[in-house]
Amino acid sequence: MSDTTSPDLPDAARDGRLSYAIFQLARAHRGHAAAMLRAMNLHPGQELLLMQLFDRDGRTQAELLERVGLDHSTVSKSLRRMQEAGLLTREPAPHDRRVMVVHLTDAGRALREPIADMWRALEQISVRDLTPDQVEMFTACARTIEKSVRDHSRQAPVD
Repeated sequence: MSDTTSPDLPDAARDGRLSYAIFQLARAHRGHAAAMLRAMNLHPGQELLLMQLFDRDGRTQAELLERVGLDHSTVSKSLRRMQEAGLLTREPAPHDRRVMVVHLTDAGRALREPIADMWRALEQISVRDLTPDQVEMFTACARTIEKSVRDHSRQAPVD
Protein backbone atom coordinates (compact mmCIF):
# COMPACT_ATOMS: atom_id res chain seq x y z
CA MET A 1 0.00 0.00 0.00
CA SER A 2 1.78 3.13 -1.25
CA ASP A 3 0.93 6.68 -0.20
CA THR A 4 2.10 9.28 -2.68
CA THR A 5 1.80 12.05 -0.04
CA SER A 6 4.52 10.45 2.10
CA PRO A 7 8.05 11.56 1.26
CA ASP A 8 10.37 9.00 -0.22
CA LEU A 9 12.77 7.41 2.22
CA PRO A 10 16.11 9.20 1.94
CA ASP A 11 19.10 6.93 1.30
CA ALA A 12 20.68 7.97 4.60
CA ALA A 13 17.62 6.61 6.45
CA ARG A 14 17.61 3.27 4.59
CA ASP A 15 18.88 1.42 7.68
CA GLY A 16 16.54 3.38 9.93
CA ARG A 17 13.19 2.87 8.22
CA LEU A 18 11.26 2.45 11.47
CA SER A 19 12.86 5.50 13.06
CA TYR A 20 12.16 7.58 9.97
CA ALA A 21 8.54 6.40 9.94
CA ILE A 22 8.19 7.32 13.63
CA PHE A 23 9.61 10.78 12.91
CA GLN A 24 7.22 11.34 10.01
CA LEU A 25 4.25 10.05 12.02
CA ALA A 26 5.08 12.19 15.05
CA ARG A 27 5.50 15.29 12.89
CA ALA A 28 2.18 14.80 11.08
CA HIS A 29 0.29 13.88 14.26
CA ARG A 30 1.72 16.75 16.30
CA GLY A 31 1.08 19.20 13.46
CA HIS A 32 -2.57 18.24 13.30
CA ALA A 33 -2.87 18.37 17.10
CA ALA A 34 -1.23 21.81 17.11
CA ALA A 35 -3.86 23.13 14.70
CA MET A 36 -6.61 21.75 16.91
CA LEU A 37 -5.00 23.33 19.98
CA ARG A 38 -4.68 26.71 18.26
CA ALA A 39 -8.47 26.69 17.92
CA MET A 40 -8.55 26.64 21.76
CA ASN A 41 -5.83 29.32 22.03
CA LEU A 42 -3.37 26.75 23.38
CA HIS A 43 0.19 25.91 22.37
CA PRO A 44 1.36 22.29 21.98
CA GLY A 45 2.30 20.82 25.33
CA GLN A 46 -0.02 23.08 27.31
CA GLU A 47 -2.80 20.52 27.00
CA LEU A 48 -0.53 17.92 28.60
CA LEU A 49 -0.01 20.16 31.62
CA LEU A 50 -3.72 20.91 31.84
CA MET A 51 -4.61 17.20 31.65
CA GLN A 52 -2.32 16.51 34.61
CA LEU A 53 -4.05 19.26 36.57
CA PHE A 54 -7.49 17.95 35.56
CA ASP A 55 -6.53 14.65 37.16
CA ARG A 56 -5.14 16.30 40.28
CA ASP A 57 -5.21 20.03 40.78
CA GLY A 58 -2.55 21.56 42.99
CA ARG A 59 0.49 19.73 41.66
CA THR A 60 3.88 21.28 42.13
CA GLN A 61 5.77 22.59 39.14
CA ALA A 62 8.34 19.80 39.69
CA GLU A 63 5.59 17.14 39.64
CA LEU A 64 4.24 18.52 36.37
CA LEU A 65 7.73 18.54 34.93
CA GLU A 66 8.18 14.88 35.80
CA ARG A 67 4.70 13.83 34.64
CA VAL A 68 4.81 15.39 31.17
CA GLY A 69 8.43 14.63 30.35
CA LEU A 70 9.22 18.08 28.98
CA ASP A 71 12.30 20.11 29.87
CA HIS A 72 12.27 22.64 32.69
CA SER A 73 12.38 25.77 30.51
CA THR A 74 9.50 24.55 28.32
CA VAL A 75 7.31 23.81 31.34
CA SER A 76 8.21 27.12 32.99
CA LYS A 77 7.44 29.10 29.83
CA SER A 78 4.17 27.20 29.25
CA LEU A 79 3.00 27.71 32.82
CA ARG A 80 3.84 31.42 32.64
CA ARG A 81 1.87 31.79 29.40
CA MET A 82 -1.04 29.83 30.83
CA GLN A 83 -1.03 31.97 33.97
CA GLU A 84 -1.03 35.13 31.83
CA ALA A 85 -3.98 33.68 29.88
CA GLY A 86 -5.88 33.17 33.14
CA LEU A 87 -5.90 29.36 32.98
CA LEU A 88 -3.97 28.71 36.18
CA THR A 89 -2.31 30.25 39.18
CA ARG A 90 1.10 29.53 40.69
CA GLU A 91 1.90 30.22 44.29
CA PRO A 92 4.64 29.21 46.70
CA ALA A 93 3.92 26.12 48.80
CA PRO A 94 3.31 26.81 52.48
CA HIS A 95 5.97 24.27 53.50
CA ASP A 96 8.68 25.64 51.17
CA ARG A 97 8.47 29.01 49.44
CA ARG A 98 10.83 27.78 46.69
CA VAL A 99 8.27 25.15 45.61
CA MET A 100 5.58 26.45 43.26
CA VAL A 101 2.08 24.90 43.46
CA VAL A 102 -0.07 25.11 40.34
CA HIS A 103 -3.86 25.39 40.49
CA LEU A 104 -6.43 25.63 37.72
CA THR A 105 -8.71 28.63 37.47
CA ASP A 106 -12.33 28.31 36.37
CA ALA A 107 -11.17 29.16 32.83
CA GLY A 108 -8.59 26.36 32.98
CA ARG A 109 -11.13 23.84 34.31
CA ALA A 110 -13.51 24.83 31.50
CA LEU A 111 -11.03 23.40 28.98
CA ARG A 112 -11.41 19.84 30.31
CA GLU A 113 -14.16 18.79 27.88
CA PRO A 114 -12.80 20.67 24.84
CA ILE A 115 -9.41 19.00 25.37
CA ALA A 116 -11.02 15.57 25.87
CA ASP A 117 -13.04 16.17 22.68
CA MET A 118 -9.86 17.17 20.81
CA TRP A 119 -8.06 13.97 21.85
CA ARG A 120 -11.11 11.91 20.94
CA ALA A 121 -11.28 13.53 17.49
CA LEU A 122 -7.53 13.11 16.97
CA GLU A 123 -7.85 9.44 17.91
CA GLN A 124 -10.69 8.92 15.41
CA ILE A 125 -8.66 10.56 12.66
CA SER A 126 -5.59 8.51 13.57
CA VAL A 127 -7.24 5.09 13.66
CA ARG A 128 -9.86 5.43 10.95
CA ASP A 129 -8.07 2.98 8.62
CA LEU A 130 -6.99 0.54 11.35
CA THR A 131 -8.75 -2.39 12.93
CA PRO A 132 -9.09 -2.52 16.73
CA ASP A 133 -6.43 -5.26 16.77
CA GLN A 134 -4.04 -3.07 14.76
CA VAL A 135 -4.63 -0.20 17.18
CA GLU A 136 -3.80 -2.47 20.14
CA MET A 137 -0.73 -3.87 18.41
CA PHE A 138 0.54 -0.44 17.38
CA THR A 139 0.00 0.94 20.88
CA ALA A 140 1.90 -1.96 22.44
CA CYS A 141 4.75 -1.59 19.92
CA ALA A 142 4.91 2.18 20.46
CA ARG A 143 5.17 1.72 24.23
CA THR A 144 7.91 -0.88 23.79
CA ILE A 145 9.88 1.41 21.49
CA GLU A 146 9.41 4.37 23.83
CA LYS A 147 10.64 2.31 26.80
CA SER A 148 13.64 1.09 24.84
CA VAL A 149 14.61 4.62 23.82
CA ARG A 150 14.08 6.01 27.33
CA ASP A 151 16.06 3.16 28.92
CA HIS A 152 18.91 3.71 26.47
CA SER A 153 18.86 7.47 27.10
CA ARG A 154 19.21 6.87 30.84
CA GLN A 155 22.16 4.52 30.36
CA ALA A 156 24.19 6.12 27.59
CA PRO A 157 25.82 9.52 27.82
CA VAL A 158 24.81 11.74 24.92
CA ASP A 159 27.74 12.82 22.73
